[in-house]
Amino acid sequence: MGKKKEKPIDLKNLKPEEKMKYEIAEELGYLDKVMTSGWKSLTARESGRIGGIITRRKKEAQKKAEDEKSSET
Repeated sequence: MGKKKEKPIDLKNLKPEEKMKYEIAEELGYLDKVMTSGWKSLTARESGRIGGIITRRKKEAQKKAEDEKSSET
């Protein structure tokens, strides 16, 4: 099997979910590691930490949207 070629990452043109992932990696101090070696260089613990924070933020955003929607009616 061939190795997948990695494209250079353009941090300005990312989908919102991808942008959040990179922002969290930066907050946790993993962005340099990701930019030089890719996401595969992270340990399971580091990846899990990023995933957990993404999940928490999505839930918070959903709850906030629901609260705003209910306050409108």
